[in-house]
Amino acid sequence: MRIRWRILACLCLCGLLVWFLAGSDHVRAVMQEGLALCARSVIPSLFPFMVVTSLLLSLGLGELAAPWLAGLMEPLFRVPGAGSAALLLGLIGGYPIGAQTAAELYRGGLVTRAEAERLLAFCNNSNPVFLISVLGAGVFGSVRAGVWLWLIHVLSALLTGLVFRGTGADARACRTAKRPVFRAAGLIPAFVGAVRSSVSGMLSVCGFVLFFYVLAQPLAALGGRLGPCLVGITELFSLTPLLTPDAFGFVLAAGAAGWGGVSVLCQTLAVLEGSGLRLRNCLLGKAVQSAFSLLLAALLAGYVLG
Repeated sequence: MRIRWRILACLCLCGLLVWFLAGSDHVRAVMQEGLALCARSVIPSLFPFMVVTSLLLSLGLGELAAPWLAGLMEPLFRVPGAGSAALLLGLIGGYPIGAQTAAELYRGGLVTRAEAERLLAFCNNSNPVFLISVLGAGVFGSVRAGVWLWLIHVLSALLTGLVFRGTGADARACRTAKRPVFRAAGLIPAFVGAVRSSVSGMLSVCGFVLFFYVLAQPLAALGGRLGPCLVGITELFSLTPLLTPDAFGFVLAAGAAGWGGVSVLCQTLAVLEGSGLRLRNCLLGKAVQSAFSLLLAALLAGYVLG
């Protein structure tokens, strides 16, 4: 079976290569659009957050938050208070900040592997600026619609966390009784390391955005409702110009933001590289969050757009 999958993958890649060669002018033009998108939207909205979140964790945000938020995070999601850093920074910074934060908490010994993978299920979320400004104001002509998209996104993430609270090994069995020691790094070394790691992460993110932006173009050409749905499954930024300012567009925007796209999953895999954490919970979590988002958006679309 494994050989069959390899043969199928090779055939698909050969077909993709033929398409790239046959339509090289079109592919080049789409790549130029993708590069402009990265320069205009992706890098400005992500890079500062990646630097600041990495710096915050290096300076000990996880340890500082642990005693204050343990009473909320542990009973609800079965993760320690330090896990709140992944939840909060993921909701503010956007994809894949939440996953990057969970991985860094695990590397720092503030959460166990089971807890980090539990965090991956609901802490990797969309940027509120994208939901409120790009989708709300840009697509639906209403900041109010964008705020509702963000609220739906947050609520669906929290509901997903509750669904996954029972997954993995028992945290009480894995955790040592000793409280983590506060271990803030020096400001200058922490800043240099944060910028260096963020540049590397940003290159990976832009690489996946560009590749899937090209792949999404034939899907967008299908038109109707099928084309936008397939694009939403593949790459979130490419979906924006295809959304219509109606109930269908609102529901699709909410569901696609909850899912994030195959591109986001690849970005997440890139920031998890070398951490030992598996992508499985993140994949399942995004599917569950997308389902919650679709349901909530379908219930609220008439009220929000009415």
